[in-house]
Amino acid sequence: MKVIHLISGGDSGGAKTHVHTLLQSLSRTPGVEVTMVTFMEGPFTDEARALGIPTVVFPGKNLLRNFSALKRLIREGGYQIIHCHGARGNMMGALLRRSTGLPVVTTVHSDYRLDYLGRPLSRLTYGTINTLALRRLDYRIGVSDAMVDLLISRGFRPDRLFSIYNGLDFTPRTPALSRQAYLESVGADWPEDCVIAGIAARLNPVKDIATLIRGFAQAHEHCPRLRLLIAGDGELAGQLRALARELGVAEEVCFAGWVTDTDSFYHALDINTLTSLSETFPYALTEGARAALPTVASRVGGVPYLIDHGVNGYLFEAGDAGALSRYLVTLAEDPELRRRMGQRLYQKAEADYSLESTCRRQLEIYDTILRRQARPASRRDGALVCGAYGRGNAGDDAILEAIVTELRQVDPDLPVWVLSRRPKDTRLKYRVNSIYTFAFPKFLARMVRTRLYINGGGSLLQDVTSYRSLWFYLFTISAAKILGNKVLMYGCGIGPIRSEANRARAARVLQKRVDIITLRDTHSREELRRMEVTHPEIIQSADPTVILPAASAEIIDGVMESHGMDPHGRYIGFTLRPWPGFEEKAPLFGQAADYVWRKYGLTPVFLPIERRLDVEAARKAAAYIQEAPYVILPDTGSSDRTIGLFARMQAVVSMRLHALVFAAGQGVPLVGVVYDPKISSFLSYIGQDLYTDLAALTLEGLCAQIDVACGRIGDRAFLSGGVERLREVERRNTEAAARLLAAQ
Repeated sequence: MKVIHLISGGDSGGAKTHVHTLLQSLSRTPGVEVTMVTFMEGPFTDEARALGIPTVVFPGKNLLRNFSALKRLIREGGYQIIHCHGARGNMMGALLRRSTGLPVVTTVHSDYRLDYLGRPLSRLTYGTINTLALRRLDYRIGVSDAMVDLLISRGFRPDRLFSIYNGLDFTPRTPALSRQAYLESVGADWPEDCVIAGIAARLNPVKDIATLIRGFAQAHEHCPRLRLLIAGDGELAGQLRALARELGVAEEVCFAGWVTDTDSFYHALDINTLTSLSETFPYALTEGARAALPTVASRVGGVPYLIDHGVNGYLFEAGDAGALSRYLVTLAEDPELRRRMGQRLYQKAEADYSLESTCRRQLEIYDTILRRQARPASRRDGALVCGAYGRGNAGDDAILEAIVTELRQVDPDLPVWVLSRRPKDTRLKYRVNSIYTFAFPKFLARMVRTRLYINGGGSLLQDVTSYRSLWFYLFTISAAKILGNKVLMYGCGIGPIRSEANRARAARVLQKRVDIITLRDTHSREELRRMEVTHPEIIQSADPTVILPAASAEIIDGVMESHGMDPHGRYIGFTLRPWPGFEEKAPLFGQAADYVWRKYGLTPVFLPIERRLDVEAARKAAAYIQEAPYVILPDTGSSDRTIGLFARMQAVVSMRLHALVFAAGQGVPLVGVVYDPKISSFLSYIGQDLYTDLAALTLEGLCAQIDVACGRIGDRAFLSGGVERLREVERRNTEAAARLLAAQ
C-alpha cells in the first residue's frame, strides 16, 4: 500500500503531533509506504525528517508548477491514495482528484469554519478555498467522533466519513519525580494526605480555567483536603491568580507554569479535570487516562466519547461551576471510587486511544477506501430501511441498530438510507444516511437508486394504533417495488389488523409487492395464513435485536452507581407502558413490588423502553409501593447499556416485548403481561409459560408467576435453549437480505 500525504508544513499543536506520530508509525508498518509532501521548509519538516518520515518539499507559491510536479510524482511513484491535511493540502487534493483518478481523503483536525478567526483576509481566501475543497474530496476523517458528528450536521454523507483519535503511547512509564518531590519543585507546600485535582492547559479563554477555580473554591469549603494544581501558561495567568486570591484559595491553588515533565505532573494528581468551552479531542484527556486518573470534564467536543458519565469520570455542562464542585467533592471523599473510575478509564483509553489503535484504525480506513475504489460502478446501490425510527423507543432503536449491523456484515460498503422522524439524530447515532419519514419526494427519488427496500422489524403492519401508519407502510412497500427494488420485510410481526378493508388491502400489497417476509413469531405466520398471503417467500426467523450484545460489566457497574444502585445488589425489573386498562391495574404492580421485596429481598427497578411513555407508567405503579426501596430510571441509554441493565435483574416483569427480548437474551427469568398477542407469541416461541392478559391480571396471579420466575433464578439453562434457537433462526434475516442483494 502506497499513500502520499499533503500538508502545508507550517502546522503546529495537535495537528502536527497527530501527523508526525501517525506517519512515523505507518512508515514502520510492513507493507505500507508513506511519503509526506510539504510546501515549505521549517520546523515541521525538520522534525518529520528526524522522525524518519520520508519527506518531499515543493517550496514556493507557484501553484501550477507544484501541481504538475505532484501529479508526476504520484503517477511515477505508483501511489494508491492521496491523503490531505489542512487548507493547502485539501486544495491540492481537490485538484489532483480528477487528474490522477485516485481516491482522496482528508483528515479534519479542527472546525474549518473557526480556523482563521481574527484573520478576516485569511478567512476569506484560505478559509473559503478549504471549505470548497472539503466538499470535493471523496472521504473525510474526523479527529474524534465529535468532529465526525460536526461534519454530519453540516451535510457531509455519514457513509463517507471516518473517525480517528490522537493516539498516545501507553507503554508503562516511571515518573522522574515522586509526588512529594514534584510538588516541592513547583512550590506547592501541601500535606501528604491532600487530594489534588489538576489540569494541564493553556491559560486562555477557551480553556475556561476560571470556572475550574470557582468550582474548586466551592468544593474546598466542603472538603478542606482538596488542592488544585494548574499546569500551563497564557494571557490569563494574572487574572486567574487574582481570582484565586479573591476566592480565598490562593494557598490551595498552585500555578505550576509550563510543564515539560508531564509524567511527574499527572503522577502527582488524584483527579484530572478539563473545563474547556470547546474541544475536538485533547491530549490532556488521554494523558490523564494513561495515569489512571478519574476525570471531571466539560461535556464538549469529543470528550463524551472517552468519558462515560458515572463510569470512569463525570461530565458537566461547560461553565457550570456548581456541578463541577459537586463532582470534585464526590471523588475527593471516596478514594475507592477514584480507584475504580481511574482503572476503567485506563482500560478504555488503552484499548481505543493508544498509538497502536490509531495506526490500526488508519490502515482499516485505507483498506476500506481501496475496497470501495474497486467496487463495480452501478446506477443502483444501497438499501433503504423504513420503520418506526426516531421516536425515542429503545426497542425500535435496537431493531434499527441490529438491521444496520447485519447489513454491514453482508456488505460492509453498502450505502444505507433510513427513514426517520428525526433524521439528524439517526445520522449521528448510526452513521447512516437518513431522510425524514414523510419527505415523499426525497425518499421516492432515493428508491430509484437503491437495490433493496427493507420494511424493518417490529409490528409495522397493524391498525390498532393508527390506520394511517398501516397505509403509509403499504404505500412505501408498493412504491419501492414499482421503482425497481427488491422488497424484504425483516424480522417483523404482522397484525393485529382488525379492519376487514385494511386486511384485504394489506394482503393485496404483500402478495404483489413483497419478495421475502421473515417473521419474528409464529402468531404472525398464522395471521398471514388467515389473510391468504402465499406469494412472498415466508421464513420463520426471530427479532433481529437478539444479536445485540450487552455493554461490558465495567460500564454497567458505572451506570448503576450513577443511579445510586449497588452493582452487586439483587433486583427485579419492571417495564410498564400505558395502555387501555393499565391505570386500573397499576396498583397491582406496586403491590407486587412490595411482595417481591419482602419475600425475596429484590429491589424493584423500573426500566423504560419508550421513556416518553414508560416513565410515567412506572410512576403510577410506584405510587402504590409501601415498603420497598425502588429506582425509576429516567432512561436506559444505548442498546448495549439497556441490555446490560436487564442482565443485572434477577427477574423481569414486562408489558414491553423488547424488554422481554433483552432479558431473555441474557438468561433472565420472565413474566409477561400481555396487551397484544405478540407478547404471548414471543414467550411461547422461546418455551416460556409465565404470562397473563392485562385484562385478567390479579395480584394473586401476578405474585404466583413471580414466585415461579424467582424459583428459576440462577437456572440459566432453562432459558438458554430457547434463546440459542432464536439466535440461530435470526440468521435467516441476514441470509434473506444477502440473497436479495445478490439477485439485483
